[in-house]
This record gives sequence, structure tokens and C-alpha cells, in this order.
Amino acid sequence: MISTCSPFRRPIELFFKWIKQHLRIKAFYGTSPNAVKTQVWVAVSVYVLVAIVKKRLGITRSLSQILQILSISIFEQIHITQALTVDFRTFLWK
Repeated sequence: MISTCSPFRRPIELFFKWIKQHLRIKAFYGTSPNAVKTQVWVAVSVYVLVAIVKKRLGITRSLSQILQILSISIFEQIHITQALTVDFRTFLWK
């Protein structure tokens, strides 16, 4: 289907390349179009929220580093600003 709409092929390919590079979608959990759309929208929403937090707090780390810190410290009893400003390797060696 994508090959038949050749003028739109390149933007579609670039969109999916961006998704693979920036969003943490390893596999789709559903096969219906609605399930795939929902999973992509959730991933985009998380990406945008983390970008907003990064800008508001003035964090210099990359978005992937911030996501890694959040995934490590999600169950820790530590304030989010402290988790993002201290060296995140300290969480690994607790």
C-alpha cells in the first residue's frame, strides 16, 4: 500500500525511522490498527512530557538518558528533580 502512494512514501519512511530512533517501542502489543495507534500515541505522549520536563527544569541530559533514569528510579522514594540532577549511576550501585 505504501509503495502505491509514492509521493508520500518518503515522509512515511522518515516518520517510522524517527519512531524507531526516539520512541521506546520494541514490539507492538496488539495487531489491530487501533492498538497500534494507541501504543504510538502513548509513546509520543511520554516523549513530549519528558521533553517538557527537560525544558522546564533546565536539564542538560539527553531525552534517552532522562528516560533511562526514570525507568531506574520509578520505584525509588526520591523526588523527581533530585533523581534527574544527581549522577544517575548512584542509583545503579545502591
